[in-house]
Amino acid sequence: MTGWMERVERVLDDRAAPVRPVVLSVLALGDLWLLHRPQTPADWALALGALAVCLAGGRFPLAATVTLSGLLVAGDALGAAVGLPVKAMLAVTLFELALRSGGRRVAAGGVLAGGFLVWHAMSAPAAEVLPTLYRLAVLAGVPLLSGAYVRLLRRHAAQARERADAEERRRHSETLAARAAERTAIARELHDLVAHHVSSMVLRVGVARHVLPGDDPRVTQVLDDLHATGGAALVDLRRLVAVLRDPAQVDGGPFFSLVDRAELPGALEGAVARVRQAGLTAQAEVDPSVAELDAVRGLTVLRLAQEGLANAAKHAGPRAAVRLSVRMEALGTGTVGTEASGTEASGTGTVGAEAVGAAVGRVTGSEGRRVRLEIVDDGGADRRRPAPGTLGHGLIGMAERVELLGGRFEAGPAPGGQGWRLYAELPPPEQAQWAAGGDRRGAPARAMEASTR
Repeated sequence: MTGWMERVERVLDDRAAPVRPVVLSVLALGDLWLLHRPQTPADWALALGALAVCLAGGRFPLAATVTLSGLLVAGDALGAAVGLPVKAMLAVTLFELALRSGGRRVAAGGVLAGGFLVWHAMSAPAAEVLPTLYRLAVLAGVPLLSGAYVRLLRRHAAQARERADAEERRRHSETLAARAAERTAIARELHDLVAHHVSSMVLRVGVARHVLPGDDPRVTQVLDDLHATGGAALVDLRRLVAVLRDPAQVDGGPFFSLVDRAELPGALEGAVARVRQAGLTAQAEVDPSVAELDAVRGLTVLRLAQEGLANAAKHAGPRAAVRLSVRMEALGTGTVGTEASGTEASGTGTVGAEAVGAAVGRVTGSEGRRVRLEIVDDGGADRRRPAPGTLGHGLIGMAERVELLGGRFEAGPAPGGQGWRLYAELPPPEQAQWAAGGDRRGAPARAMEASTR
């Protein structure tokens, strides 16, 4: 039923209005030339005039119906032999009238047409009056009922579409309201629990800095670092609570960043410095152009670096050596997932030639370049490796961040089996959807697979 209605709507849609007169003209002229050819010039004039009125019935159905009914009676008076073609055209205009009008206009057209048709029937021999009236009733009734039925179906279809649109808008509003309520609840918990405890720890560290004797500079350095780290965490928490409560009030819109673009290289150096303070030998190779990254990729790079370095300090121990590398590369230079050493990221493959060719030379600046981040440690002397097949929340979170941007993420033993390697690649924003379309298993599953290789 739905498919039939869709086909009917396409045929009767206003966009098909220029086609219908052409089809109707071809059918009418074919009938007049091949089946019911007029015999005299007067018959031709009457038939062609009726065709012109019928073609105007799409815009003026009531006037066309009355006019064609009058032409039918006029043809009887003139003795024209074109009654059947005129009746067919009258049926078309009656259908148009019932389809495009309603109520009083249809009733008025039906009454006027019925009057002319009765007049026409009375011109038949007495024995043929009743059969003629019956045929004319069918001639007028079927088009009127068919047009009214199609009009009703079209109205119901339009109402169904409106209800579906309203339901979709309602579900969208409910989803937005649910998300807002969830964000508010998370913001409240962050403020009441996490922020409260962090601020309490910062306060206690500040008190310890003044109470403890300052004879040992190492103790003072550790306390100063704890105080600065806690203060920075509080600033980030306050911004996070603000965006959870009302994203529109945060500068930068919903894709806000907790670090300014120009400060990203410094923030990465700060993350490396904190690892050094924990006793690790850390090196950093940060491309200065990362300061031009968009807010989303910039925040992702920072969080990956912080979490990866924290994992190295946790698992490799204080005597380990770790290296952070963050590079910006133009599309088409190198193999996706392949490092400078020539080690290919397993399971990733290469960028499709068509996708790369479409992007190279078209985009300039950092927006058209991918970001490669790598963190490698040597394992240290007392490496505490995660159990095979396990995947911590930190790795899951990093994998999900990269997945959202359509990038690639790997975590597993470093080449040679000594130490640990974390690798992430973030494509340009315009390539994110294409890059995410390969492996559909999800970032956590791929990170789990990488951690077991």
